[in-house]
Amino acid sequence: MKSLKLKAEPRSQTRRKGSKALRSAGRIPANIYGKSIAPQNLQVDAEAFTDLIHSAHSEIVLVDLEVSGDSKARLALVQDVQHHPLSGEVLHVDFHEVKDDEMITIRIPVEATGEAEGVKTGGGTLEHVLQKVRVSALPKDLPEQIVVDVSALAVGQAIQIGQIQAPPGVKILGDKHLRVFAVAAPVTETEAAPAAAAEGAEAKQPEMIKEKKEEAPAAAAAAKKK
Repeated sequence: MKSLKLKAEPRSQTRRKGSKALRSAGRIPANIYGKSIAPQNLQVDAEAFTDLIHSAHSEIVLVDLEVSGDSKARLALVQDVQHHPLSGEVLHVDFHEVKDDEMITIRIPVEATGEAEGVKTGGGTLEHVLQKVRVSALPKDLPEQIVVDVSALAVGQAIQIGQIQAPPGVKILGDKHLRVFAVAAPVTETEAAPAAAAEGAEAKQPEMIKEKKEEAPAAAAAAKKK
């Protein structure tokens, strides 16, 4: 995976008020941590970070972090990005520093390519069962995503973790029998009708019970008046 350059500066303002002032000035509060370093408070330019994220081809982003005062850039993964729930503004960023020769274990997105035979000729539905897989690799060998060809999948067939060809330098981890992609058989009208009827009956049942409970006090009151 190619690393992207980003500049950062040490941050002294750590309280909520200070973080708010930084954001107003176009800066984003950040932290960097790793196995062999003490956590450090940083700040990055909001516009530069937004451009970096938009230029990345994957949600897995590797950066050469040029921290002011450091003699050389620090290789790090964008570990976590906090957004404002309404505006979408980036509120905080966490960086995880790594080494060139350090094996990293991370979850990588899995994408399908091709049209499954079972979908094209059998009317089935392609199911994306596992969205990400865990991999182990050096930073330079980390793939942005793993692409799996599903063209040969017939109805009722699946591709498991153990059947995926890993990119060079990458080891795919996890249960080899877990399904990643599968082609489900088409649902016929005769199968869909009973299911729909059962769902309708279940939806109505609570209303009937509720009505009986509401009628009971009224009936009791009428009996007392007699």
